[in-house]
Amino acid sequence: MKISLINHSQTPMPRQWISEWLRALKPQLKRVKVQGSLRLDHELVIVFLDPLPAKKINRQYRKKNYATDILSFEGADGLLGELVLCPQVLKKQAKEQGHSFRLELGYMLIHGVLHLLGYDHELSKREAEQ
Repeated sequence: MKISLINHSQTPMPRQWISEWLRALKPQLKRVKVQGSLRLDHELVIVFLDPLPAKKINRQYRKKNYATDILSFEGADGLLGELVLCPQVLKKQAKEQGHSFRLELGYMLIHGVLHLLGYDHELSKREAEQ
């Protein structure tokens, strides 16, 4: 998996840790035969934004007027997709959950990759079964 990290936020991001986390995730997803796991060989773009631009993108694509933790966008041929994360929201969520920022970031990266592979928690039970 090729990983491109773009940090447009004011928060320094642990680039090497992110790459290592995702590279370790890939064989685990393939081992348990996660649907679409062959696409994990494609490029993944990860963008970090501050709250205001994250809010604008969330409003534009989801009609929600707040900065969210993560958004995922499917990629075209050769691209797994793009994940857009807001570190400030992740820090707040980590504090609320009583764990570290890195653990929250790791959870959200897994969450986003699963979305890009076709998993969607916003589907109804009937839609998910189809």
